[in-house]
Amino acid sequence: MRFGKIEYINLLPFDVFMKAYPMTSGTKKFLQLKKSYPSKLNKDFLFKRIDAGFISSIAGYYSYLKDKTTDSGIIAKNSVWSVIIIPNTESEDYQSATSNALCKVLNLKGEVLIGDRALSYRYKGGEHIDMGEIWYKKRHLPFVFGRFCFNAYGDFYKNISSAFNQKKIKLPHYIIMQYSKKVSIPKKYILQYLEHIYYKIGPKEQLGLKSFYRELLFKKIKKPTRF
Repeated sequence: MRFGKIEYINLLPFDVFMKAYPMTSGTKKFLQLKKSYPSKLNKDFLFKRIDAGFISSIAGYYSYLKDKTTDSGIIAKNSVWSVIIIPNTESEDYQSATSNALCKVLNLKGEVLIGDRALSYRYKGGEHIDMGEIWYKKRHLPFVFGRFCFNAYGDFYKNISSAFNQKKIKLPHYIIMQYSKKVSIPKKYILQYLEHIYYKIGPKEQLGLKSFYRELLFKKIKKPTRF
């Protein structure tokens, strides 16, 4: 089993959950092998170099059509803090196809910045526009930035998703402090940020995804493909 892991703060709760999830040590080891940023995992997923992972919503479109998705995702209702536009020359973030597409959907101009780098920039007081906030003002729907999709072992990953959605995760102090040191952001700020993120996909989140996918078709924004 090859699981693609995004190395961002917003998936800390899932990482902690997986460490406690009942499975063999060998399986857990395999689930930790493939680590990268979202757009790289998109390619690995589309080429089936990984069996599952939290895939950018734009790349998860094909899994959505094939019903190879779970009910877990990376979701924000209103401001998200870590997907922003900063006032630089217009440019995309190489790490996230979904955020680049969302920028076009929202007709925003500037440099796209995501993940821990965006969170650090915001913490330092940098001028920015929060794309999650703009989306919510226009659509009144949550935005699903990534979705837990699979190519194989569907029942196994659906069971993990179901258990994760039902679990209230408490992050150990030492893990938060490890990330705090790594990204130079205080523990308190990380915890405040995580209050803006949730993971269970329900009816409103499904509507948010469908609205985003309609906009991609309307604006003729290309989705990542194998070729």
